[in-house]
Amino acid sequence: MDFIKQAFNVKHEFWRYLVGSLIIAIFAVIGQFPFAIAAMIKYVSNGGSIDAMDEQALMSVLEPNLNLFLLLLSFAFGFLGLIIVVKYLHNQTMKSVTTARKKIDWKRVLFAFLFWGVITATMILIDYFASPESYVWNFELNRFLILLVVAVLLIPIQTSLEEYIFRGYLMQGFGMLAKNRWFPLIMTSVIFGGMHVFNPEVGKLGYGVMVYYIGTGLFLGILTLMDDGMELALGFHAANNLFGALLVSADWTVLQTHSVLKDVSEPGQGYGDIFIPVFVVFPILLVIFAKVYKWTNWKEKLFGTIEAPITEDYKVLD
Repeated sequence: MDFIKQAFNVKHEFWRYLVGSLIIAIFAVIGQFPFAIAAMIKYVSNGGSIDAMDEQALMSVLEPNLNLFLLLLSFAFGFLGLIIVVKYLHNQTMKSVTTARKKIDWKRVLFAFLFWGVITATMILIDYFASPESYVWNFELNRFLILLVVAVLLIPIQTSLEEYIFRGYLMQGFGMLAKNRWFPLIMTSVIFGGMHVFNPEVGKLGYGVMVYYIGTGLFLGILTLMDDGMELALGFHAANNLFGALLVSADWTVLQTHSVLKDVSEPGQGYGDIFIPVFVVFPILLVIFAKVYKWTNWKEKLFGTIEAPITEDYKVLD
Protein backbone atom coordinates (compact mmCIF):
# COMPACT_ATOMS: atom_id res chain seq x y z
CA MET A 1 0.00 0.00 0.00
CA ASP A 2 1.22 3.51 -0.88
CA PHE A 3 2.34 5.67 2.07
CA ILE A 4 0.43 8.84 1.12
CA LYS A 5 -2.62 7.00 -0.22
CA GLN A 6 -3.20 5.49 3.20
CA ALA A 7 -4.81 8.81 4.13
CA PHE A 8 -7.74 7.89 1.87
CA ASN A 9 -8.65 5.32 4.53
CA VAL A 10 -9.29 8.00 7.17
CA LYS A 11 -10.87 11.41 7.57
CA HIS A 12 -8.61 13.45 5.31
CA GLU A 13 -10.36 16.74 4.49
CA PHE A 14 -7.61 19.35 4.41
CA TRP A 15 -9.23 21.55 7.04
CA ARG A 16 -8.57 18.74 9.50
CA TYR A 17 -4.82 19.06 8.87
CA LEU A 18 -4.97 22.82 9.48
CA VAL A 19 -6.92 22.36 12.71
CA GLY A 20 -4.70 19.44 13.71
CA SER A 21 -1.52 21.48 13.18
CA LEU A 22 -2.96 24.24 15.36
CA ILE A 23 -3.82 21.78 18.13
CA ILE A 24 -0.31 20.29 18.05
CA ALA A 25 1.18 23.78 18.20
CA ILE A 26 -0.99 24.66 21.22
CA PHE A 27 0.18 21.54 23.06
CA ALA A 28 3.81 22.43 22.27
CA VAL A 29 3.32 25.99 23.54
CA ILE A 30 1.78 24.66 26.77
CA GLY A 31 4.86 22.46 27.09
CA GLN A 32 7.04 25.59 27.03
CA PHE A 33 5.47 27.00 30.21
CA PRO A 34 7.77 25.09 32.63
CA PHE A 35 10.86 26.43 30.83
CA ALA A 36 9.53 29.99 30.70
CA ILE A 37 8.54 29.99 34.38
CA ALA A 38 11.83 28.44 35.57
CA ALA A 39 13.92 30.77 33.40
CA MET A 40 12.07 33.91 34.52
CA ILE A 41 12.38 32.98 38.20
CA LYS A 42 16.11 32.32 37.80
CA TYR A 43 16.63 35.47 35.75
CA VAL A 44 14.92 37.70 38.31
CA SER A 45 16.65 35.98 41.26
CA ASN A 46 19.99 36.77 39.58
CA GLY A 47 19.09 40.45 39.60
CA GLY A 48 17.85 40.71 36.07
CA SER A 49 15.20 43.27 35.12
CA ILE A 50 11.91 42.06 33.67
CA ASP A 51 11.89 45.10 31.36
CA ALA A 52 15.25 44.07 29.89
CA MET A 53 14.41 40.37 29.66
CA ASP A 54 14.58 38.80 26.19
CA GLU A 55 14.61 35.31 24.72
CA GLN A 56 18.40 35.14 24.55
CA ALA A 57 18.66 36.05 28.23
CA LEU A 58 16.19 33.34 29.19
CA MET A 59 17.96 30.74 27.05
CA SER A 60 21.27 31.28 28.85
CA VAL A 61 20.18 31.71 32.46
CA LEU A 62 19.54 28.05 33.35
CA GLU A 63 22.08 25.30 33.88
CA PRO A 64 22.57 23.61 30.47
CA ASN A 65 21.18 20.18 31.43
CA LEU A 66 18.09 21.70 33.03
CA ASN A 67 17.75 24.08 30.09
CA LEU A 68 17.89 21.17 27.64
CA PHE A 69 15.37 19.13 29.63
CA LEU A 70 12.84 21.96 29.85
CA LEU A 71 13.26 22.94 26.19
CA LEU A 72 12.73 19.37 24.99
CA LEU A 73 9.75 18.92 27.31
CA SER A 74 7.63 21.00 24.95
CA PHE A 75 8.18 18.38 22.23
CA ALA A 76 6.81 15.69 24.54
CA PHE A 77 3.67 17.80 24.99
CA GLY A 78 3.54 18.33 21.22
CA PHE A 79 3.83 14.60 20.63
CA LEU A 80 0.86 14.02 22.94
CA GLY A 81 -1.08 16.56 20.88
CA LEU A 82 -0.11 14.73 17.69
CA ILE A 83 -1.37 11.40 19.03
CA ILE A 84 -4.70 12.98 20.04
CA VAL A 85 -5.09 14.68 16.65
CA VAL A 86 -4.30 11.53 14.66
CA LYS A 87 -6.62 9.34 16.71
CA TYR A 88 -9.61 11.59 17.29
CA LEU A 89 -9.55 14.14 14.46
CA HIS A 90 -8.63 11.71 11.67
CA ASN A 91 -9.62 8.31 13.10
CA GLN A 92 -6.16 7.16 12.08
CA THR A 93 -3.49 5.01 13.68
CA MET A 94 0.04 6.17 14.38
CA LYS A 95 1.28 3.19 12.40
CA SER A 96 -0.41 4.44 9.24
CA VAL A 97 1.20 7.88 9.70
CA THR A 98 4.54 6.11 10.05
CA THR A 99 4.70 3.53 7.29
CA ALA A 100 2.83 1.69 4.54
CA ARG A 101 4.21 -1.61 5.81
CA LYS A 102 2.10 -3.98 7.90
CA LYS A 103 4.08 -2.90 10.94
CA ILE A 104 6.78 -0.36 11.74
CA ASP A 105 10.16 -1.68 10.60
CA TRP A 106 12.37 -0.95 13.60
CA LYS A 107 15.35 -2.52 11.84
CA ARG A 108 15.19 0.31 9.32
CA VAL A 109 15.10 2.88 12.14
CA LEU A 110 18.10 1.25 13.83
CA PHE A 111 20.07 0.93 10.58
CA ALA A 112 19.65 4.62 9.70
CA PHE A 113 20.43 5.64 13.28
CA LEU A 114 23.64 3.63 13.55
CA PHE A 115 24.73 4.36 9.99
CA TRP A 116 24.45 8.14 10.30
CA GLY A 117 25.58 8.13 13.93
CA VAL A 118 28.86 6.46 13.03
CA ILE A 119 29.39 8.85 10.11
CA THR A 120 28.62 11.88 12.30
CA ALA A 121 30.99 10.77 15.06
CA THR A 122 33.71 10.02 12.50
CA MET A 123 33.40 13.42 10.83
CA ILE A 124 33.58 15.21 14.19
CA LEU A 125 36.64 13.16 15.15
CA ILE A 126 38.39 13.91 11.86
CA ASP A 127 37.69 17.63 12.19
CA TYR A 128 38.92 17.59 15.78
CA PHE A 129 42.29 16.11 14.81
CA ALA A 130 42.53 18.28 11.69
CA SER A 131 41.78 21.52 13.55
CA PRO A 132 42.42 20.96 17.27
CA GLU A 133 42.66 24.70 17.86
CA SER A 134 38.95 24.97 17.00
CA TYR A 135 37.89 22.84 19.97
CA VAL A 136 38.27 22.71 23.72
CA TRP A 137 37.81 19.61 25.86
CA ASN A 138 34.46 20.09 27.58
CA PHE A 139 33.94 16.68 29.19
CA GLU A 140 32.78 16.52 32.82
CA LEU A 141 31.67 13.01 33.77
CA ASN A 142 28.82 13.79 36.17
CA ARG A 143 27.28 16.48 33.98
CA PHE A 144 27.78 14.39 30.86
CA LEU A 145 25.98 11.42 32.42
CA ILE A 146 22.99 13.63 33.22
CA LEU A 147 23.13 14.98 29.66
CA LEU A 148 23.23 11.41 28.35
CA VAL A 149 20.04 10.48 30.21
CA VAL A 150 18.18 13.63 29.17
CA ALA A 151 19.34 13.42 25.57
CA VAL A 152 18.60 9.71 25.09
CA LEU A 153 15.13 10.08 26.59
CA LEU A 154 14.00 13.33 24.99
CA ILE A 155 15.95 14.09 21.79
CA PRO A 156 14.37 11.11 19.95
CA ILE A 157 10.97 12.52 20.98
CA GLN A 158 11.94 15.92 19.59
CA THR A 159 13.20 14.55 16.29
CA SER A 160 10.34 12.06 15.98
CA LEU A 161 7.75 14.80 16.48
CA GLU A 162 9.32 16.83 13.68
CA GLU A 163 9.37 13.78 11.43
CA TYR A 164 5.79 12.81 12.23
CA ILE A 165 4.57 16.33 11.53
CA PHE A 166 6.49 16.99 8.31
CA ARG A 167 7.28 13.61 6.74
CA GLY A 168 4.14 11.87 8.03
CA TYR A 169 1.13 13.98 8.96
CA LEU A 170 1.58 16.94 6.61
CA MET A 171 3.10 14.80 3.84
CA GLN A 172 -0.17 12.89 3.71
CA GLY A 173 -2.25 16.03 4.19
CA PHE A 174 -0.66 17.98 1.34
CA GLY A 175 -0.79 14.82 -0.77
CA MET A 176 -4.55 14.65 -0.26
CA LEU A 177 -4.81 18.34 -1.18
CA ALA A 178 -2.65 18.35 -4.31
CA LYS A 179 -3.19 14.73 -5.45
CA ASN A 180 0.48 14.49 -6.40
CA ARG A 181 3.78 13.76 -4.68
CA TRP A 182 6.07 16.63 -5.56
CA PHE A 183 3.88 19.29 -3.91
CA PRO A 184 3.88 17.71 -0.42
CA LEU A 185 7.62 17.03 -0.77
CA ILE A 186 8.36 20.68 -1.55
CA MET A 187 5.86 22.18 0.89
CA THR A 188 6.90 20.11 3.89
CA SER A 189 10.58 20.82 3.18
CA VAL A 190 10.06 24.59 2.90
CA ILE A 191 7.93 24.71 6.06
CA PHE A 192 10.45 22.49 7.87
CA GLY A 193 13.23 24.87 6.88
CA GLY A 194 11.15 27.90 7.83
CA MET A 195 10.58 26.51 11.32
CA HIS A 196 14.35 26.89 11.89
CA VAL A 197 14.58 30.51 10.78
CA PHE A 198 14.66 31.79 14.37
CA ASN A 199 17.46 29.43 15.41
CA PRO A 200 20.57 31.28 16.64
CA GLU A 201 22.55 29.54 13.89
CA VAL A 202 20.70 31.65 11.32
CA GLY A 203 21.58 34.85 13.14
CA LYS A 204 25.24 33.80 13.31
CA LEU A 205 25.68 32.26 9.85
CA GLY A 206 23.15 34.25 7.84
CA TYR A 207 20.12 33.20 5.84
CA GLY A 208 22.27 31.09 3.53
CA VAL A 209 22.08 28.34 6.14
CA MET A 210 18.40 27.97 5.22
CA VAL A 211 19.63 26.06 2.17
CA TYR A 212 20.85 23.38 4.59
CA TYR A 213 17.60 23.24 6.56
CA ILE A 214 15.37 23.08 3.48
CA GLY A 215 17.78 20.67 1.77
CA THR A 216 17.67 18.41 4.82
CA GLY A 217 13.88 18.46 4.64
CA LEU A 218 14.02 17.46 0.98
CA PHE A 219 16.43 14.63 1.75
CA LEU A 220 14.24 13.26 4.56
CA GLY A 221 11.13 13.66 2.40
CA ILE A 222 12.72 11.72 -0.45
CA LEU A 223 13.71 8.99 2.01
CA THR A 224 10.09 8.75 3.13
CA LEU A 225 8.51 8.71 -0.32
CA MET A 226 10.99 6.28 -1.84
CA ASP A 227 10.86 3.90 1.11
CA ASP A 228 7.07 4.16 1.63
CA GLY A 229 7.58 4.98 5.27
CA MET A 230 9.28 7.26 7.78
CA GLU A 231 11.51 4.68 9.45
CA LEU A 232 14.76 5.76 7.78
CA ALA A 233 13.99 9.45 8.36
CA LEU A 234 13.22 8.76 12.03
CA GLY A 235 16.55 6.99 12.57
CA PHE A 236 18.59 9.53 10.63
CA HIS A 237 17.15 12.59 12.34
CA ALA A 238 17.51 11.07 15.82
CA ALA A 239 21.17 10.20 15.18
CA ASN A 240 21.92 13.64 13.73
CA ASN A 241 20.64 15.53 16.78
CA LEU A 242 21.61 13.03 19.49
CA PHE A 243 25.22 12.50 18.44
CA GLY A 244 25.63 16.22 17.83
CA ALA A 245 24.29 17.14 21.29
CA LEU A 246 26.53 14.59 23.01
CA LEU A 247 29.74 15.18 21.09
CA VAL A 248 30.04 18.88 20.29
CA SER A 249 28.30 22.16 21.06
CA ALA A 250 29.00 25.85 20.56
CA ASP A 251 27.89 29.10 22.14
CA TRP A 252 25.96 30.08 19.02
CA THR A 253 23.93 26.87 18.52
CA VAL A 254 20.34 26.27 19.62
CA LEU A 255 21.28 23.44 22.01
CA GLN A 256 23.79 24.32 24.73
CA THR A 257 24.99 21.06 26.28
CA HIS A 258 27.73 19.57 28.46
CA SER A 259 29.08 17.83 25.36
CA VAL A 260 32.45 16.12 25.07
CA LEU A 261 33.83 18.94 22.91
CA LYS A 262 33.06 22.61 22.50
CA ASP A 263 33.59 24.35 19.18
CA VAL A 264 35.29 27.70 19.90
CA SER A 265 36.05 28.64 16.30
CA GLU A 266 34.50 31.76 14.85
CA PRO A 267 31.87 30.65 12.33
CA GLY A 268 31.64 32.45 9.05
CA GLN A 269 29.35 32.14 6.08
CA GLY A 270 30.73 28.67 5.44
CA TYR A 271 29.12 27.84 2.13
CA GLY A 272 31.06 24.59 1.97
CA ASP A 273 29.51 23.45 5.23
CA ILE A 274 26.08 24.37 3.85
CA PHE A 275 26.26 23.12 0.27
CA ILE A 276 28.43 20.01 0.62
CA PRO A 277 25.93 18.15 2.84
CA VAL A 278 22.96 19.10 0.64
CA PHE A 279 24.47 18.61 -2.80
CA VAL A 280 27.13 15.95 -2.13
CA VAL A 281 26.56 14.01 1.10
CA PHE A 282 22.78 13.63 0.92
CA PRO A 283 22.75 12.42 -2.72
CA ILE A 284 25.41 9.83 -1.85
CA LEU A 285 23.33 8.69 1.11
CA LEU A 286 20.27 8.35 -1.13
CA VAL A 287 22.25 6.13 -3.49
CA ILE A 288 23.40 3.97 -0.57
CA PHE A 289 19.89 3.62 0.86
CA ALA A 290 18.55 2.89 -2.63
CA LYS A 291 21.06 0.05 -3.03
CA VAL A 292 20.35 -1.38 0.42
CA TYR A 293 16.56 -1.30 0.07
CA LYS A 294 16.36 -1.81 -3.71
CA TRP A 295 14.35 1.30 -4.56
CA THR A 296 12.93 1.55 -8.06
CA ASN A 297 10.47 3.74 -9.98
CA TRP A 298 11.88 7.04 -8.72
CA LYS A 299 9.88 9.21 -11.13
CA GLU A 300 6.52 7.81 -10.06
CA LYS A 301 7.28 7.85 -6.33
CA LEU A 302 8.55 11.44 -6.34
CA PHE A 303 6.47 13.05 -9.09
CA GLY A 304 3.52 10.74 -9.73
CA THR A 305 -0.13 11.57 -9.19
CA ILE A 306 -2.22 10.38 -6.26
CA GLU A 307 -5.59 9.07 -7.34
CA ALA A 308 -8.45 8.22 -5.04
CA PRO A 309 -9.23 4.48 -5.03
CA ILE A 310 -12.23 3.47 -7.10
CA THR A 311 -12.66 0.08 -5.46
CA GLU A 312 -13.38 -1.11 -1.94
CA ASP A 313 -9.76 -2.18 -1.48
CA TYR A 314 -9.12 0.69 0.91
CA LYS A 315 -10.76 0.18 4.25
CA VAL A 316 -10.40 2.13 7.46
CA LEU A 317 -7.27 0.97 9.23
CA ASP A 318 -7.54 -0.72 12.60
